[in-house]
Amino acid sequence: MWRCSTYEFDERMPIIMGILNVTPDSFSDGGQHNRPDDAIDHALKLVEQGAHIIDVGGESTRPGAAEVPIEEELRRTVGVVAELSRRGVCVSIDTRHAEVARACVAAGAAIINDVSGFRDPAMVDAAAACDAGLVVMHMKGEPSTMQNDTSYVDVVAEVRDYLARRAGELEASGIARERICLDPGPGFGKTPQQSLELMRNLQELVRLGYPVMTAASRKRYVGFAYGIDDPKDRDVASAAEALLGCELGATIVRTHNVEATASALRDLRPLAVIALGCNVALVAQPGEEREAKIAQLNMAIGALCTLPDTDIVDISSFYESEPAYYEDQDPFVNAVALVRTGIAPKELLGYLHAIENSLGRVREIPNGPRTCDLDIVDYQMYVADTEELTLPHPRALERDFVVRPLSEIRPNFAFADGSTLSDADVKYGAAVRIG
Repeated sequence: MWRCSTYEFDERMPIIMGILNVTPDSFSDGGQHNRPDDAIDHALKLVEQGAHIIDVGGESTRPGAAEVPIEEELRRTVGVVAELSRRGVCVSIDTRHAEVARACVAAGAAIINDVSGFRDPAMVDAAAACDAGLVVMHMKGEPSTMQNDTSYVDVVAEVRDYLARRAGELEASGIARERICLDPGPGFGKTPQQSLELMRNLQELVRLGYPVMTAASRKRYVGFAYGIDDPKDRDVASAAEALLGCELGATIVRTHNVEATASALRDLRPLAVIALGCNVALVAQPGEEREAKIAQLNMAIGALCTLPDTDIVDISSFYESEPAYYEDQDPFVNAVALVRTGIAPKELLGYLHAIENSLGRVREIPNGPRTCDLDIVDYQMYVADTEELTLPHPRALERDFVVRPLSEIRPNFAFADGSTLSDADVKYGAAVRIG
């Protein structure tokens, strides 16, 4: 759960944040909702269309934007926040100023969305003094200067590491981890190509274990990727980007066009967790058995790539593990893959058995040696207990060779039955990361 004051949001399903700019100069909708009555009407319309949160912004942060006086930002936002909160709407305040954040939280805002990433100690103090949810964004410099320096050696790694540090510092200030959401900030101190690379690798941020926001709506990188010059014409492409971001593991979707986004997100495919194992090297020189086992798992991963309506989202490192249950056999090499798939669980199981058979698996001894083992550990929002298939996998949390690799790529994973990832019940298959 992402905890935002009195609101809790289940991270397993997309959370739509509708954008409400009460500004005269925002890049795509400035001046459209300046009057409080117009702003409130538009916000309520976004809620009707499927928005779970309304993000109120009183200062444009487009490239080159000048800072707005605090008094003016307060005048634009506090009354709108108070009225929407009074009407039962979960409100986020989009600001980089602690005074505005405090006033809007006092008026009922449940989330502080800070484009400057809580770099200001006063903003950290404001966050620590309340129980609002927090959106921590990456931006180089300030809006007026952020496009002056867009140099990165590795934009994905640098943004990931920055956000990890900022979140860690917030936690060190006494802020609960479950309040924190991360936003990579596409377009903020980044070229369109850098933003595109960043948004195509959101799984790297998801590995940090916090909710992740995808905020592609009408951004310049969307225009770059889809060849659309006018920001107002980018809504369909932005919705497609929102869907892709959620498939990669993002949870919160910030958007101007809630209706188009909600429609696109109906195509979000379930997330399946697949555990891979091998301890019989078919072809290996003496001393190279581990490498041969890894090669066979890579062949299985390659076969997963060929499944219809299925995409691999993330894959853990390889781990070497002790045999479990039947101990008189060689060590295993294991990994965990996350896939988005439109294949139903029992049909998916059939595909996995076909991959195992193609790689020479022979089922002679229960839990015995095998050239390839593919198990469905979890299938999002699906629970089953039949002779053919039990989900979530009933032994997943007692197996170190499942818990460790899954923890690497989804530290706070929640299973379909509501249980959460933990090593408290691990008993078998002690695993060590090997690469």
